Amino acid sequence: MFRLETSKLDIAYEERLIVDNLNIQIPQGKITALVGANGSGKSTILKTMARIMNPKAGSVLLDGKSIHKQSTREVAKQLAILPQNPTAPEGLTVTELVSYGRFPYQKGFGSMRAEDKRMIEWAIEVTGMTEFHDRPIDQLSGGQRQRAWIAMALAQETDILFLDEPTTFLDMAHQLEVLQLLEQLNATANRTIVMVVHDLNHASRYAHHMIGIKKGKAIATGSPVEVMNSDVLREVFNIEADIVIDPRSGVPLCLPYALAGERQQPAPPEQVVMNSAMVHAGARTEQRVRHATGI
Repeated sequence: MFRLETSKLDIAYEERLIVDNLNIQIPQGKITALVGANGSGKSTILKTMARIMNPKAGSVLLDGKSIHKQSTREVAKQLAILPQNPTAPEGLTVTELVSYGRFPYQKGFGSMRAEDKRMIEWAIEVTGMTEFHDRPIDQLSGGQRQRAWIAMALAQETDILFLDEPTTFLDMAHQLEVLQLLEQLNATANRTIVMVVHDLNHASRYAHHMIGIKKGKAIATGSPVEVMNSDVLREVFNIEADIVIDPRSGVPLCLPYALAGERQQPAPPEQVVMNSAMVHAGARTEQRVRHATGI
C-alpha cells in the first residue's frame, strides 16, 4: 500500500533541472532508503516530498492528493522531517526542543494541553532521552543530540518520518545508535521512515526498500537484494564492487574495489570468501584464499 508517491515530478533550482520525471512509491510502514552519489538529487527529492521545496512540474501525492495543495498545518500532522545537521538555539533543553513538535496541534499562543505533554514525555522516553530531558542540547553527545531531534519529530505525532542523512558526522557507535532507534520505531510504532543514507551497507541492513538515484532519476527500486547488485552499483555509483552476504542479517553487502571501467587491481595476498549458501543455512564459514607466494 502506498500513501506517499511522486507523479511525473520535476524539480529545479532556478532554470537548472535537478530531478526529471520522477515516479516513485513509498511503501507504508516500511523503512525506505534513498541512495546515490553526491549531487544525485537525493536530498532535493526528500525535501520536495516533505513539502519544504516546490516542484517545477508534477506532484507529490499524499493519500492521493497533492501535498503542495494541502495546508501546512494538515501536512505537519501527517509527516515530519529531520533535516541534515539541524541546530538549536544555545541553551535550549531537550524538553523544550521536543515541545516544538507539538506546534501543529496548538491554536494561537495557548498553553500546552495534557495530550501535548503526554506526547512530549512519550517521545523523550521512547528515544531513551529521559535522563537528559532538562539538559541543554549543546551539552549532549552527537548521538544524543540526534536522538533529541528524532524525539521532536516523533512528538509531532505523524505516521511518516523523513530524515536527511541522520548519521552524518557521527562515529560508528553513534551511527548504530541512531539506526537501531529508527529500526525500533518502525517495528514498534509502525512508522513509515524515508531517509537519505550515505552508507550503502547501512541502507541494506536497515531498510526494507531502496531507491537508487542518479542525476535525479530512479535507476533501481526494490528490496536490498534487488538493488544491491554489481550492475546497479556500477550504474548508480560508478563503482565496481563485490557483493557478499552479511552473516548476521542475510542481506547483501557491498565491497567496492575500483571505479567503474578501471582495470581491476590484483587481489590482496589474503582475503575472506564467504559461502553464501552456508550463511543462509545459518552457518558461518570462512575460506582463506592465498596466492602462490605462500603468504
